[in-house]
Amino acid sequence: MKRFWKHVSVDAERVVRLDDRPVRTPGRVPLALPTPALAEAVADEWRGVGETVDPRAMPLTGLANAAIDRIGMDPAPFADGLARYAESDLLCYRADSPPELVARQDAVWNPLLDWAQTRYDVHFTLVTGIMHKPQPPATVERLAQAVAALDPFRLAALSPVVTITGSLVLSLALLEGAADVHAIWAAAHVDEDFQAEQWGEDYLAVEAREAKRREFDAAVRFLQVLG
Repeated sequence: MKRFWKHVSVDAERVVRLDDRPVRTPGRVPLALPTPALAEAVADEWRGVGETVDPRAMPLTGLANAAIDRIGMDPAPFADGLARYAESDLLCYRADSPPELVARQDAVWNPLLDWAQTRYDVHFTLVTGIMHKPQPPATVERLAQAVAALDPFRLAALSPVVTITGSLVLSLALLEGAADVHAIWAAAHVDEDFQAEQWGEDYLAVEAREAKRREFDAAVRFLQVLG
């Protein structure tokens, strides 16, 4: 779509408007945002459009579209999909060697698991190696309840965080401010960073990581302006 508008505004219902026209989601629903800050952030993406619209340069708009079109009508199945990450959370799968990696995982991941155990009154089963071992049913259920309580916009933003980090615990810690953005990102890449220190970095892996970081940062920004 080519740019046809001159002015971008936000109306009293927090709908982003292009001149006198409301922006609509792919489902043809007016793009109404839940907070003024998010509405202005999305409007800024439309203000920054050049000659043509590039959805890749408008991640907040994309997340808002997902919240309205994909999640808003029936949040439960979407929340359930995210909650399943509790069954195989990254932080519960530990290396048995070398000792330096074991120690690093313990130092970075244990405090985050301790937070989750206290916050949600749950217990985690730690696994050495990659073979799946189920978490206690009560743990899975309580974390699922925490996810199910979120509104569609927070679910939309949490989705890329969960999939990129591979950890529901890290995602909830980010959402609730139990750790900052840099700590969450570093925790999600303990193994990857250790391997890079030992063997060096592959440029394709670096490019993939940078793309994931942009997606991660957009989700974080979305959560921040949700308030």
